[in-house]
Amino acid sequence: MTGYGKSVVIYKNKKINVEIKSLNSKTLDLSARVAPLYREKEMEIRQYITERLIRGKVEFSIWAEKDDAVEASKINAMLVENYYHQIKDIASRTGIPEPRDWFFTLLRMPDVTAHADAEVLDDEEWQAATKAVHEAVDKLVAFRTQEGAALQKKFAEKVDNIEILLKGIEPYEKSRVEKIRSRIVDSLKTIPDVEYDKNRMEQELIYYIEKLDISEEKQRLANHLKYFRETMDEPCGQGKKLGFIAQEMGREINTTGSKSNNAEMQNIVVKMKDELEQIKEQVLNAL
Repeated sequence: MTGYGKSVVIYKNKKINVEIKSLNSKTLDLSARVAPLYREKEMEIRQYITERLIRGKVEFSIWAEKDDAVEASKINAMLVENYYHQIKDIASRTGIPEPRDWFFTLLRMPDVTAHADAEVLDDEEWQAATKAVHEAVDKLVAFRTQEGAALQKKFAEKVDNIEILLKGIEPYEKSRVEKIRSRIVDSLKTIPDVEYDKNRMEQELIYYIEKLDISEEKQRLANHLKYFRETMDEPCGQGKKLGFIAQEMGREINTTGSKSNNAEMQNIVVKMKDELEQIKEQVLNAL
């Protein structure tokens, strides 16, 4: 979801600059800094960004840099000369000393410098500005796409690792039942002069083992892994969905760990949790 894009378009005597960057966010949080000349088009810009980016904490800026030589205020030379002669004439007639710094005095007289007229955004300049906006957003989207491809590769690797670890549980799961049975029987033998109904004990043993059965958890986790892969292949905008699937995967892994009652299985569960945690950290960066 992170990305950066910048574009510069030359239009007459100015450079139109557009810069946009995005960070992770559950929704689209757009902050826009728009130069006064383009402010009338701010809603149009926001709508375009919203359609293209969908999610993310987005910062957008558009401004123009003007050619100082062209934009410098013009000095009315004839008016300066007129003021000069008037001041000298008044000084000679009244005896008031002439200014020591003529330029400082003359440039402060009314209308000596002509300020540029207020700018108005015309269609031609807005087309140039629109081009700059589109180019910057395109670059950000390309950045995101490249990052997304890397994320998908990493997710696929982590999902594969969890699947391999899940299969690694099976050998310990089969031997675990016999170990539980033997441990219970051996414990009963340590109690002197105890008599028990073997049929009832078998029933209780079966009930106990069924409570520790993880077949359903394994099946659901396998389904979640498959669904995660399928969701990654869907069009963009599935980041939230991937996050929800990852949460469900975590539930099944946690339940498997609580039911394992076996050191080797618990070690495998810890490894699965580690792989899943890496998915959860990065899924926030998925659009």
